[in-house]
Amino acid sequence: MSDFAKSFAKNKLASLPPEAPLREEPEYEDDSSSASSMSSTGTVIPTSSQRPAPAIHWSDYFAQEFYLERPAVAKTSDTAAQSHAKFHVYLTPPSSAKSPLLVLHHGAGSSAMSLALFAKEVRKGLPDAGILAVEARDHGSVVWAEDGSIDNDLSIDTLTNDLFDMLALTQAKVGWTELPRIVLVGHSLGGAVVTHAANKNQLSSKLLGYAVLDVVEGSAMDALKHMQAYLATRPTTFPSLEAAVEWHIRSRTLRNPQSARVSVPSLLIQTPEGRWAWRTDLSTTEAYWENWFTGMSSKFLGGKGAKLLLLAGTDRLDKELMIGQMQGKYRYI
Repeated sequence: MSDFAKSFAKNKLASLPPEAPLREEPEYEDDSSSASSMSSTGTVIPTSSQRPAPAIHWSDYFAQEFYLERPAVAKTSDTAAQSHAKFHVYLTPPSSAKSPLLVLHHGAGSSAMSLALFAKEVRKGLPDAGILAVEARDHGSVVWAEDGSIDNDLSIDTLTNDLFDMLALTQAKVGWTELPRIVLVGHSLGGAVVTHAANKNQLSSKLLGYAVLDVVEGSAMDALKHMQAYLATRPTTFPSLEAAVEWHIRSRTLRNPQSARVSVPSLLIQTPEGRWAWRTDLSTTEAYWENWFTGMSSKFLGGKGAKLLLLAGTDRLDKELMIGQMQGKYRYI
């Protein structure tokens, strides 16, 4: 690893304050009365003065929004078939050719806007850095199969190849002669994708390192056992975007009201009846869940480049990661 990469990972990424920059969430009082509680969302109820403000626009957090077209290409004896795609990304370009580009990949059921506040705080600490926040297929990006149907293959290999394509298409769109030096950052499923990408070594010397937020293989695999039960507790639709934002806060699905206002609208689509439904039906993705996280710990430790793992507590480290931490193979916060 180059001296620049070591310096960047240790002095820049690791120095970012994990909590302080975000505006503190007001303390909500629990209301235990049956009349005011919601059966599917718990009992955390904001007062009228704490209820969400209108949704916030993406331009408050990123400089540009792109819909990147990938044309369909037929299979030949030398190349594999390529399906038609329209990828959705947000970009704030690096300030110079020497500045790094942080590539952000969201988790399952989330979107690029789920990382908008994170992107803004990173820019406060690294004002010259660029930010590319991407959206996976079935999460804001669309990929079509040969027969014209929507291709929602969410296997880890497919999602990783989509990430590489979004990087290449962004490079072509903005006219970069070469990619900037890159730091991959992924939350939850996104952490699995960036770890898989780092192991492919496709970015070669352009990859400075990668950061994984709030996910490790062991706890992720354990959580999958209860995922369908959790999904069954969520409302299927909302009467308005404001109601959806409020539900995320009341249920403590999101603890930061500002984050809810920024991200929740991007998670929903309007139905013909005028209600708002989930953009991504997570219950239908179950076939891919184990594929996302199996082997993630060994891949995280084995990839090239500086490594950062950001978790809520050390009790979430599995044995392989604990040994790796003691051996100094990655930075842990």
